[in-house]
Amino acid sequence: MDPKITELSQLFERFKAAFVRKDFDTCAKFLSQLKVALTEFKSLPPLFEETPNAIQERTLARDIYEHAVFLSVKIEDQEALERDFFQLKPYYTDTHGLQPSTQEQPILGLNLLRLLVQNRIAEFHTELELLPSSALENPCIKHAIELEQSFMEGAYNRVLSARQTVPHETYVYFMDLLAKTVRDEIAGCSEKAYDSLSINDARQMLLFSSDQDLVKYIEEEHPEWEIRNDFVFFQRAKESTPCKEIPSLQLINQTLSYARELERIV
Repeated sequence: MDPKITELSQLFERFKAAFVRKDFDTCAKFLSQLKVALTEFKSLPPLFEETPNAIQERTLARDIYEHAVFLSVKIEDQEALERDFFQLKPYYTDTHGLQPSTQEQPILGLNLLRLLVQNRIAEFHTELELLPSSALENPCIKHAIELEQSFMEGAYNRVLSARQTVPHETYVYFMDLLAKTVRDEIAGCSEKAYDSLSINDARQMLLFSSDQDLVKYIEEEHPEWEIRNDFVFFQRAKESTPCKEIPSLQLINQTLSYARELERIV
């Protein structure tokens, strides 16, 4: 075996050992070294030169970038996840003799989920169009598609309940972010539509399983709301938002002026 590949494989094993014991700081340090070492292989994208050990080098590089994606999720770094995904993507689109990876569909689904959470719906559909029709039936891809449909339909209860059926453990991070986005959306609509709600109604509307979870959410996210006598009052939040005065007289004068000008033209 090529000494460079042997050295890189040994470093990768150390990375994986640190990953298993959840020593993510050490993982990040090893990952930087691994990425630098990969630049020495001309068989990798974008060159794709057919060197004697090309398949072995590409397989090892793909495994490293797949673990980089999962590390980004563990440390909750969405920017790093995006970078690592785009470094990995050529190994899925231009295989150059590589055997399919068991992590390909989970990672493609994870990227779709990332785009959905970031509200990048156009890019979500672009990535979806690039997938073969057979991939759409994969549980990881299907999960992201169904989530997007539920979100667009406003079926927020289905969005939140989907957390219990995630097809891969790494999806939980984004599902929690999506749940917060959904609740913030409902909360914003609720405080504009109602002056107050009972604790029970507010809990059901915000899709919490207990009153304690609701109270914790209000304390952390909406301290301007007031809980009193088993009711949640939004009035204080409304009062804190200044209303803009509509210049009605000015608008009437402008409209009459436009009407006179039109009469002259006709």
